[in-house]
Amino acid sequence: MVDARVSLGKYSNTVLSVVKAKYDLKDKSQALNKFIEIYGPNEIEPQVKEGYVKKILKIEDDYLKENKGKPKGMSAKELDGLFRS
Repeated sequence: MVDARVSLGKYSNTVLSVVKAKYDLKDKSQALNKFIEIYGPNEIEPQVKEGYVKKILKIEDDYLKENKGKPKGMSAKELDGLFRS
């Protein structure tokens, strides 16, 4: 946990007060954390988990092995099937 002292403008203070009341939070620190939890993902791209990348690479490798290393045309339904495995 990081402690920070912040100066809020009147509007920012009002927004935090509304968030605090809306979610029945104890203080504006919790309200700020809630606000960031809600809107943060819009500003920062999510981290891709290593396991997910490995799964996608395995799917690709298996597909290329089955098709002798040459990608072939496929329908959208076939493509969806690869990712539902």
